[in-house]
Amino acid sequence: MRISRDKVNKLAHTIADALAETPEAEFLEDRNTLRQEARKILEVLFADELKIDAAARGKISSQQRIIVEGSQEWDILYRKYYNDEVKRLGI
Repeated sequence: MRISRDKVNKLAHTIADALAETPEAEFLEDRNTLRQEARKILEVLFADELKIDAAARGKISSQQRIIVEGSQEWDILYRKYYNDEVKRLGI
């Protein structure tokens, strides 16, 4: 699933605000720098998720017979291939 830049920025703001309000945490940088780093990390994670999704879908479509998306068999294979990709990438 593709997440808009505005939603990623909103998530980054929420993360930065939560970290800034944590009394146990001490930061050397300002809140905006925290937000920018959180946004970068989120963008990388979402890009990795898209790659994993594409790899899982590619493995399903490369089967000898057609497996209809949304069927129970497709869902089982998708979860299996998705988890295999996650393990392969070490995420």
